[in-house]
Amino acid sequence: MDLDPVIQTFLIEAKEQLEEMEEKLLSLEQDPGDIEAVNAVFRAAHTIKGSGGMFGFEHLVAFTHEVESVLMRMRKEELAIDQLLISVLLSCSDHIRVLVDCTGADGEKISEQTAQVSQALVDKLSPYSAKGGQAHEQSGQISQQGGSGTPDKSEPGSEQGQPGTVSDNWHISLRFNASVLKNGMDPLSFIRFLATVGDIKSVHTLADKLAAAGEAFDPEDCYLGFEVQLYSRAERKDIEEVFEFVRDDCTLTIIAPHSKTEEYIALINSLADDDAKLGQILLQVGALTPKELESVLQTQMAVPEEEEPVKVGELLPAQGVDKQVVDSALNKQKQSRERQAKAKASESTSMRIDAEKLDSLINLVGELVIAQANSALLAKQSHISNLIDAMASTSNLIESIRDNCLKLRMVPIGQTFSRFQRVVRDISLELDKDIRLTTSGEDTELDKSMVEKLVDPLMHLVRNSMDHGIENSAQRVAAGKPEYGQLALRAYHDSGNIVIEVSDDGQGITKEKVIKKAIENGLIKSSKGMADYDIYRLIFEPGFSTAETISNISGRGVGMDVVKQNIEQLKGSIEIDSRPGLGLTMRIRVPLTLAIIDGFLMEISGSQYVLPLNSVIECLELSESSDIKEITNNLINLRGEVLPIIRLRELFACRDRAPQRQNIIVVRYGNRKGGVVIDRSLGEYQTVIKPLSNIFKGLEWLAGSTILGSGEVAMILDVAGLFKNADLQASGKNTGLY
Repeated sequence: MDLDPVIQTFLIEAKEQLEEMEEKLLSLEQDPGDIEAVNAVFRAAHTIKGSGGMFGFEHLVAFTHEVESVLMRMRKEELAIDQLLISVLLSCSDHIRVLVDCTGADGEKISEQTAQVSQALVDKLSPYSAKGGQAHEQSGQISQQGGSGTPDKSEPGSEQGQPGTVSDNWHISLRFNASVLKNGMDPLSFIRFLATVGDIKSVHTLADKLAAAGEAFDPEDCYLGFEVQLYSRAERKDIEEVFEFVRDDCTLTIIAPHSKTEEYIALINSLADDDAKLGQILLQVGALTPKELESVLQTQMAVPEEEEPVKVGELLPAQGVDKQVVDSALNKQKQSRERQAKAKASESTSMRIDAEKLDSLINLVGELVIAQANSALLAKQSHISNLIDAMASTSNLIESIRDNCLKLRMVPIGQTFSRFQRVVRDISLELDKDIRLTTSGEDTELDKSMVEKLVDPLMHLVRNSMDHGIENSAQRVAAGKPEYGQLALRAYHDSGNIVIEVSDDGQGITKEKVIKKAIENGLIKSSKGMADYDIYRLIFEPGFSTAETISNISGRGVGMDVVKQNIEQLKGSIEIDSRPGLGLTMRIRVPLTLAIIDGFLMEISGSQYVLPLNSVIECLELSESSDIKEITNNLINLRGEVLPIIRLRELFACRDRAPQRQNIIVVRYGNRKGGVVIDRSLGEYQTVIKPLSNIFKGLEWLAGSTILGSGEVAMILDVAGLFKNADLQASGKNTGLY
């Protein structure tokens, strides 16, 4: 059933919030003091809960509320952030993802098992939230037992102190105007009425004005001021309303208790991002009342124009608003404006596109490229110069359209790398090893379809590095290495390909172990004459494993052969760079895309073939070039560099006579170079890759096919596959491409 677009957006955004939540939790494990990370995790949970509540997803809201309560205590620094707490919160993050997946257009569908998991996780959270409840209860008991009588002179609100708060009582400072009695108001009646909203702990009377009156004393004037300590769960506005009728005849300053200050700061940080002014932010959380804000604004406007303007933030502490709260509101205002500016820029430059629509567009562009090639061929055959020029311009435009369409499918590899932070953490705990992951090249872009297919191979390589490669702490210290192991994921461009490296600083591959296991499995009879590269590649044989014990992580001989198969399906290759005792690097090389590429068109025995242009270094005429000196039938000397060559006529068993002049294309495959001998080069060609049927599955030298402008089909050759096949033929393990 199709989901409502609004719910679909909720699901997408919820999963994005969960990704950020997991990322920040993992960073908190490394840096528990990162308050911004705590705030980010809280905002993610709060956003999911709020959005879920809009659609009535009760289970999601209820569970996320429990998580949010613990996160609130973390923000207040009431909880010590350790590995155990992070583990519980990561499990909760995973479960929220499950609950999000249970939502849909017809509400939530929670199974009994999911409900049981929810309860089990709530039970795990309860020790952290229960402490918060006990702390709050103890706080209330302490405040109710607070002292009475004259407050400390250093306490906020007294004449010697500055506005602020150090207790869990509200501090109310009252200064009545002299005419308050003449206006029919009794100051003491308001103090008595104050007891209806809380428990008055102390009232301190200030008579400094009475002493100063001297002979000018007027019995109908009020000379007294009051400092009141009030324990109450009421809000600021409720306390202010007590003095509603005498508001114009007094100066009232209300200072929140310490617990309220923390609450205000937490509420400010949880507010949605909007372009609110400082006063509006404080009004929303109850740290300021409308009348207090009005008083501050009037004070600001009363400053003469010739003097320097006074900011609202500078006047608020005198009104009784804690400076920490003001600073928090100012910081929230700044962050909100920055996020809004970023979101506005993002809205104007990006939008969500359905992947199926994008694939359809790429297919249409591919057909357009084929149609353009056909039109260009007809124009060339017509010998009409104006038509040929027009088709050349059209070709350039179509090439630009092609390149821009392909860029739409490109995504940063960093999105894939980020998920491995959690994998490394969990497996490290399971193996009881201290392993740290670093990544680089996260901005390197790759076709989205390729990225999705690379996740499983990378997962196998990462798990094997952690299990087989990196030693435990004791072994590492004995080998003179740091206690913690280092795992690295890197990505970069190289000759039109993407290279992804999985490196570790472990023990590397022990060549002798590989040889012994290969002989036991009957893969080889002897390693005599085998290069290190060929020995290391034996680990990709099915069922091969050098693990001494079988674990949940690896050691069953299932995985490395699958890695190789998956990468070869992407027309890529994998290389091994082992440094025994120092570490291992597994290097995956894949093309940027499997849709449309720039190709090099060539002819062999009347048939046309395509090589990926990014593999081609140069093209030379074999019979006349002074740069080439033939050494043997399979080797040439190109300007002092000895290169292996493949004669495609021989590999394809062509029976007609070769032309007198042949060309050689110098190509790169991995870290090596070689030459391909052909009949004739036809130049660059925009190539739309078409998949081959299963009948061609065993031909590793074929990367696909394409349709030429003439309507004929041309095979796309895989350079690495060609040379691999040639190596097998040379060793007598293969009799030909077919």
